[in-house]
Amino acid sequence: MTSKREWVLSAFKGQAVDRVPVGFWHHFTNPDEWLEGFSNPTIIQKNLSGHAAFLADVQPDFIKLMSDGYFAYPNPAIKTAKTVHDLAAIQPLGADHPWISEQVDLVKQIKAGFTEDIVAIYNIFAPATYFKWLIAHVSGGDDRLADFLQEDKAVLKKVLDTISQDIADLSRRIIQEGGADGIYLSVQSVQDPRVTAELYKEIIAPSEIAVLEAVNALDGINVLHICGYEGARNDIHLFADYPAQVINWAVGPEGISLQEGRQIFGGKTVLGGFENGTDGLLYTGSKEAIQAETRRLIEEAGGQGLVIGADCTIPSDIAHERIAWVREVAQA
Repeated sequence: MTSKREWVLSAFKGQAVDRVPVGFWHHFTNPDEWLEGFSNPTIIQKNLSGHAAFLADVQPDFIKLMSDGYFAYPNPAIKTAKTVHDLAAIQPLGADHPWISEQVDLVKQIKAGFTEDIVAIYNIFAPATYFKWLIAHVSGGDDRLADFLQEDKAVLKKVLDTISQDIADLSRRIIQEGGADGIYLSVQSVQDPRVTAELYKEIIAPSEIAVLEAVNALDGINVLHICGYEGARNDIHLFADYPAQVINWAVGPEGISLQEGRQIFGGKTVLGGFENGTDGLLYTGSKEAIQAETRRLIEEAGGQGLVIGADCTIPSDIAHERIAWVREVAQA
């Protein structure tokens, strides 16, 4: 019998497995703490305790390690910029910056509490997302990114490529030193019509692909999350050629089923199926309804190259038994 680790890794690679893995996750801190954890032991301890409780209660097939507290990429040049030209001389933080080192330590500490050897991927955001959050404090930022792109797209590309260097270094260190198996990279179409598909591919995509390539160079796992959080819409075709092994997107809001998405992404393993919000079936439905939907998803997408999960992070107050209901069907 293969171990849980070997079985999940086989599923990620699109190989035939005995049953479909299940993966759901949620935050362990409040939204107002997501940007405030750097060098804040209270928030980080809250995140660590949350992981420990989740692992003990859910005993997941694999886990996404949450980077709660480290959403603010601490480059002071970005935080004070009024125009894109204020960023022309931007420099990376460097691989040994405490913001990176603290996250490596976070991964080490979470993994030290594992009671079984399971696949662990670390939550990381695209350079454009870190940039948007710094200039708009999490909510929004798309309009300002579009403004900067209109001002000077070459300088904006330099900014994103600089952030990408640090995120690639973070990814390398959490794998080589922290012991993570790979990353869960969250990308998102810019929610502003001025950023066309052509501009996205020219200016933004290279910074995202560079992070994925850094992980691939270490034989790490790349799960690409195309984020539809809070109603954001995505052109998932923008990401069709990204070098990731597993793809996750908002199936319902985007109107693209798991089977259809697999075709768009060239047969790669797909992750998802359930809507993640408080109005979704996973949060509100009966056991019978949730298990019927799980069966439907497996029948529709097939048992190979499939991981059952959600569009995005599920509500933190969800009853964990609901995850167990999904796994009961997958195990059967």
